[in-house]
Amino acid sequence: MTSLLFLRTLPLLRNGLLSHRFQRCVADGGIFSHHRRLWCSLAEHPPPEAEDDSSPEKRSAEVTATTSLGYARFEDPDYRKWKDVEAEILRDIDPIMYLAKEILHSDRYVDGERLTYEDEKAVVEKLLAYHPHSDDKIGCGLEFIMVDRHPQFRHSRCLFVVRTDGGWIDFSYQKCLRSYVRGKYPSLGERFIREHLKRGSN
Repeated sequence: MTSLLFLRTLPLLRNGLLSHRFQRCVADGGIFSHHRRLWCSLAEHPPPEAEDDSSPEKRSAEVTATTSLGYARFEDPDYRKWKDVEAEILRDIDPIMYLAKEILHSDRYVDGERLTYEDEKAVVEKLLAYHPHSDDKIGCGLEFIMVDRHPQFRHSRCLFVVRTDGGWIDFSYQKCLRSYVRGKYPSLGERFIREHLKRGSN
């Protein structure tokens, strides 16, 4: 094919109708050899940014810097103290928090049902007793604890205090937990509440 192209351009070469640059290209071995040299020269020298992105040394340095930052954070005495207290609070409140969620969000109780003696005892002693307004909730006296739909937000289920006079009022187990954590862990309780008990209550 190269020889055919050369024969076609031969009359133009004789008449001087082709540019000097094209004549040099043909004389040096043809158009295709010129393009081949240009392609090879580009392949031998990849773009500098490609070399930087694939550099093992660069990736290793980034991993080392990230790992060092993590170790430095864990070595910080304040951070270690926070993680220890956080774990202690979680161990402390996890059982009663799990019980409250199971009472409200499983089929363990139907709407309007009274809690069993064991569940009621745990809720009263470990939740209701720490509610910021527990005296107001109990009022004239506690008859029992039940589960039912919230009077305004019907998609939500709540714990209710049923009083001795027949009245009843809802209370938030989240409020109880927040009050308990604030009282028992004054130094880091607020941080724990921000990170683990952020959900609002009614």
